[in-house]
Amino acid sequence: MTAKDAPPPLPEPLLIAVADSHTHLDMQSGTVEEALTKAAAVGVTTVVQVGCDLKGSQWAADTAAAHANVYAAVALHPNEAPRIVLGDPDGWSRQGAREAGGDAALDDALTEIERLAALPDVRAVGETGLDYFRTGPEGMAAQERSFRAHIEIAKRQGKALVIHDREAHADVLRILDEEGAPERTVFHCFSGDAEMAEICKAKGYYLSFAGNVTFKNAQPLRDALAVAPLDRVLVETDAPFLTPAPFRGRPNAPYLIPVTVRAMAAVRGITEEELAEALAVNTARAFDY
Repeated sequence: MTAKDAPPPLPEPLLIAVADSHTHLDMQSGTVEEALTKAAAVGVTTVVQVGCDLKGSQWAADTAAAHANVYAAVALHPNEAPRIVLGDPDGWSRQGAREAGGDAALDDALTEIERLAALPDVRAVGETGLDYFRTGPEGMAAQERSFRAHIEIAKRQGKALVIHDREAHADVLRILDEEGAPERTVFHCFSGDAEMAEICKAKGYYLSFAGNVTFKNAQPLRDALAVAPLDRVLVETDAPFLTPAPFRGRPNAPYLIPVTVRAMAAVRGITEEELAEALAVNTARAFDY
């Protein structure tokens, strides 16, 4: 294993425990128990495990049921809906493509997501939304249909809505307005600028920041963080992706949350303890635990 592939070292522990509001333990190396132990050692005592398809959502629900400090979010990822309907939409990798199932197959999958969403350890419906980076025009209708359905599931089940928004800000905000956003709506891995943060502030949405807020080219994200209401800010890893600087390119995991928290506190001009206290309260409120 090269240094580039090696897991980063454990950071200094936070003095106030926080949660990783969005992670994918099923995509990380090692066991769940190992990941939770390492995270707890640095003050990350709760994680929200997020499913992206039916198999992953079932795994998230099962993992949350087996671990007191894990909560689940279940959904069809925006890029999963076109795969179900179209088989291989424009812009999606042919690796893993499946036969087209049409709208009926999407309806069946959404029915299963709602069954999982009703479980007590499942605290959110997501990640859902729109992704115009990987899915081309042929898949947009399926994405939007799925997104609208997930919004309704979240409201019927009284769960938070976790949004994946990639290069689709205007349409995501429009659909939330048209459908009526759930009371607790979280923009996972917030990717907008300060202007969008102001819009979300007016709507009462939660903005979750990941390790990319530490990247050199991410000044718009830092500007958004600077204007976001402190009582609506969350932190996440989106692990194994978006490892914070100076470890960018190496495997991410919940135990690296303190690196991002410290960078966020610097942007806000507050102590890491002040930010950690707000993050802990906000995440518990957003995911109702």
